[in-house]
Amino acid sequence: MKSLLIVAHAPSKNTRLMAEAVLKGAQHSDIDLVQTRWIPPLDVTPEDVIACDAIIMGTTENLGYMSGALKDFFDRCYYPCLAVKQGLPCALYIRAGNDGTGTCKAVESICKGLRWKFVAPPLVCRGEWQASFLEQCEALGMTMAAGLDVGIY
Repeated sequence: MKSLLIVAHAPSKNTRLMAEAVLKGAQHSDIDLVQTRWIPPLDVTPEDVIACDAIIMGTTENLGYMSGALKDFFDRCYYPCLAVKQGLPCALYIRAGNDGTGTCKAVESICKGLRWKFVAPPLVCRGEWQASFLEQCEALGMTMAAGLDVGIY
């Protein structure tokens, strides 16, 4: 059994729906060999990351940067995970009121330092709320879990 960890900051109804959509996709009925957990960033421990086989991070865009909660996650988990989780498959989604560029760069820079491997370009859900954001998030969760399920990651 593989483990997929979703570390998603969801301070609003819409961002909660996005995290739930990622979780729903990852728990698709055709995916048999992947156990998925969603843990808010402030509750994740280095041991949670060390125990996972892949990670999806979700954040809001806050002043052109990731949420403070996701930054706190990285601050606490970076060094304990650095040597033992190199090559960890990862993905990112962002709920961006603007363009998400600064948020993407910040998270990608930290993940590069951790030597994590992005399996897809960051999903940036920009501008006014759209129902299609949930479909995109569900597809991201399903893609990551399916890749783990069949041994691609």
